[in-house]
This record gives sequence, C-alpha cells and structure tokens, in this order.
Amino acid sequence: MLAGRGRLPNEPGVYRFRDGRGRVLYVGRATQLRSRVGSYWSDLGDRRHLVRMVAAVAAVEALVCDSVHEAAWLERNVLEHRKPRWNRVRGGMETPVYLGLTDSSAAPGLRLSYEPDAFGPYLGSQRVRQALSGLHRIRPLRYTGTRLTGAERAMAEKRGVTAADRTVLAAELAATLARDPEAVGRARADLAALRDQAAATLAFEVAGQIQEELAALDWITAPQRVTSREPGDFTAAGWSDGVLLTLTVRAGRLIDWAQRPCGERAAAPHLAATPGAWAGYAQRNAELAAALTTAGSGSAAAPRGRSAPTAAPR
Repeated sequence: MLAGRGRLPNEPGVYRFRDGRGRVLYVGRATQLRSRVGSYWSDLGDRRHLVRMVAAVAAVEALVCDSVHEAAWLERNVLEHRKPRWNRVRGGMETPVYLGLTDSSAAPGLRLSYEPDAFGPYLGSQRVRQALSGLHRIRPLRYTGTRLTGAERAMAEKRGVTAADRTVLAAELAATLARDPEAVGRARADLAALRDQAAATLAFEVAGQIQEELAALDWITAPQRVTSREPGDFTAAGWSDGVLLTLTVRAGRLIDWAQRPCGERAAAPHLAATPGAWAGYAQRNAELAAALTTAGSGSAAAPRGRSAPTAAPR
C-alpha cells in the first residue's frame, strides 16, 4: 500500500503518481481523494490496464480543490499542459461552455454558448443544459418578453409572470450565475421545494428530473478558481514544514504545480509574491504536500505548528 494515502483528505482534488525516479506516471481527479487513490490498490475493475503502472508508483502528490467542478477543470488544465504516459487523453472529455443573459423586452432569457459569453466557462454541456432547465423552471425570464407565441403566453399565465417581472427575474438570474451565496441559496431552495412537491404527488419522474437540475445548478455555481477569464500569468506559493509548493498559472489557468524542500527564509520571497486571492489555496495545499512528504519518508509526522512565515503586506 502506498505510504501517505491516509494523509489525503476525502475532499475533491487532483492527484498524480510518481515513480521511483520522480517521473509523473498518471494524473487523475477525484470527488474524494483518499478513497480514489486507495482504489488503485484494490480491485481495479475496468482499469486493469493500470496494473503495471500501480506496481511502479512510489509517491503520490495532490491538490485539494474547493469543488468537484474545480477538480475537473484542474485535471483538464494539467493534462493539456503535459500528458503523462499512462493517461489516455490530453485534456478532458467535457466540453467547455458559457452562459449568456439578455433582459431585452422582445426576447429575454438565458442562452448556452460555445464561445465566451457573460458567465462561465463551465465544463460539461449536458450538465449546463440541465442547470438551464432548472433555472428556467424557477426563474421563467423568457416568458416575460413582448413577442410571445400563443403557447408561450399560456405558459406565462400558468407560471404567473408578466413583462413587469422581467427586471427582477433577470437580476436574480445574474446574481445566481455570479455565485452570490444568497441568490444561489434561494434558487436551491425553490428547486428543492418543487422536487419535494412532485415527490409528494407521486410524480417521481419529475422529482428525479428536478433533482438532476439541482445537482447541475450546484455544478455551475460551485467555487472554481483554476480556470479564470482574466488572462494573468503568475506563480503562487505556500510553505509548510520545510516544503515549498508552487502553483503555475498561465493565461488565467492553473496548469501545473511543484513541491520541493525549502527553508523558511528562502520561502519568504515566494510567499510575498503570491496574489492575495491565492494565498489560502496555496497554503492549504502546501500543508498537504508536507504531510505527504513526511509520510513518504517513513518518519513520524512533524508538528504542524510551523507553517508559512508571515509575508510582508502587498
């Protein structure tokens, strides 16, 4: 069994295996890092082609992510940057998409786009379409337009919306897609209420569909920083227990990470140059890197009291 597996948290993230010469063998993503990594040393199931790789694994490294969606983006970015031998696909299978919003009087509504638009990017067009369906179910903006067909006017009446609701619905949708916590909470509560109402009337198929829409809404509103629309190039760093972790961001995407032994004084300039928005993320993962390094060395865990030195205000 791989040393250090027990130090991995059961949280979303991306992991990579290295062989005894330090070469990266494989990069993967996980909903629960500890469980996923441990699965390689049990029944591989449909992953039998990885048996020889597992025998060569000497170390595991990982980054914890704030959501499964973020882990999906990070895996994609890392594999697009460099595909290890045992990975089959460069990048990922999900399609990046965007969402647009218009509150024009004639034809308001949300739209899915494969080109940059107001919100996104998101991974997985099917999930995003499900989220759109759920948002339309609770925020029927498109029925507030002035060019409705007869069927659409009937639906607007059934939903109880008119042109007077257009501004409020558009603002609520924009806040939800901008990940405003209160707006997201209201959207989740409204969908959950409709799901429960459907289940109570034995409309289980509808309840199941709404549950899928709720999960898709969680997907697109989950925190995600590793793929940004701001085209910045920088390196973020964290330090803990003698290990320096560096994160490489290019064109707004986190594409790689590295870790190495480093003294506290030598780490200070790297920490001082780290953008404030990335400091917590880098530090959290530096602590994980230090824990995995200690476990891999076979020594007892070092006290966790010494972590990043305080950087000068930027």
